[in-house]
Amino acid sequence: MSDRNKYSGVIPAFYACYDQAGEISPAGVRALTEYLIGKGVHGLYVGGSSGECIYQSVAERKLVLENVMAVARGRVTIIAHVACNNTADSRELAAHAQSQGVDAIASIPPIYFHLPEYGIASYWNDISAAAPDTDFIIYNIPQLAGVALTPSLLREMKKNPRVIGVKNSSMPTQDIQMWRDEGLIVFNGPDEQFISGLAMGACGGIGGTYAVMPELLLKARELFLAGQVEQARQVQNEVCRIIYQMCAAHGNLYAVMKAILKKRGVDAGGVRKPLPGLIESDYAIVDAAAAHIDAAIAQYC
Repeated sequence: MSDRNKYSGVIPAFYACYDQAGEISPAGVRALTEYLIGKGVHGLYVGGSSGECIYQSVAERKLVLENVMAVARGRVTIIAHVACNNTADSRELAAHAQSQGVDAIASIPPIYFHLPEYGIASYWNDISAAAPDTDFIIYNIPQLAGVALTPSLLREMKKNPRVIGVKNSSMPTQDIQMWRDEGLIVFNGPDEQFISGLAMGACGGIGGTYAVMPELLLKARELFLAGQVEQARQVQNEVCRIIYQMCAAHGNLYAVMKAILKKRGVDAGGVRKPLPGLIESDYAIVDAAAAHIDAAIAQYC
């Protein structure tokens, strides 16, 4: 039986780290891992959307995970997203993740072709079978995957004893309640509704903006768990305002956040095309968002 207590808290989605040539930077991966652990996060979600997984090769994704694990093994919970656009590559990444000693693997559904539920279940179960000693987490992100988790699909997946939970990035918080009622752990996905997700029973959150302001998410959770809901709401609202500010740039959100991290001494490089990089006018937004984060930390933390 898996120890489900380790699947709680604030778990940043790990960013892709590139060198000046646009290749995976092992040094950057290790530096970002150490930085986030030093901030007190409870785990890391590696190889997901924030890790630009769909723009990386199988070998690159292995390299990222290996360097995360070299720093994080035994220190925080590690969940490795292993889905690819075909089953064979996904199984290869799942087996590799298990060999690295991750706590769990995760997977979005197959994308592009809209498969029937039995096809999605077969895909997930094939991936899970390649890592038979590792927990499996379903990643529900219908706005990007084009396929939504349904109660009937979840009930089918519950027949697999390795399935322990859902990373829920759909916007309705009702989905968290639905998956919780099925007896699974649920992570809140949308960063803008972190404390709303906690209120609906999420065990914690996995989020793409956490890494650039982990202090604020940790404080929001601390306040919420202490019953200081109004104060937690104030921090959540500030997090939302920062997200809106960062999203105002021409460049991709991850490019903005990596530029903020560089100001903090962690160089994760840029983003990989076709994601748009920053343009000159974006640097004023980077500076303003970085200052906003600093001010919010000073006020609430």
